[in-house]
Amino acid sequence: MTVLVAIECHHCHSTEVTKYGKSLVGKQRYYCQNTDCPYRTFVLTQTYPGRTREVKQQIVEMTLKGSGVRDIARVLHISPTTVIQELKKTRSPQTSESETAPEAKT
Repeated sequence: MTVLVAIECHHCHSTEVTKYGKSLVGKQRYYCQNTDCPYRTFVLTQTYPGRTREVKQQIVEMTLKGSGVRDIARVLHISPTTVIQELKKTRSPQTSESETAPEAKT
């Protein structure tokens, strides 16, 4: 009995995917045949948990709730460097005081 599982690209959600060898740690790699896909190769399960979208979202949520960098790293089992890099990526642009202050009429 053969069971076929449809593999979907994480980036463009295309089902035009073929096997593309193995990674250095032995995980199956896949190749997206969609020409508009920003990333052509991917792995279904990441080796390092800091690369998953769920963990990246948790980093932002824990920061907003007041957790420190080391605390987040310890709870999520990732490096503090990963936490800092993710926070730099998701940092919202701050407005300058000239944009927020009302103009004085003379």
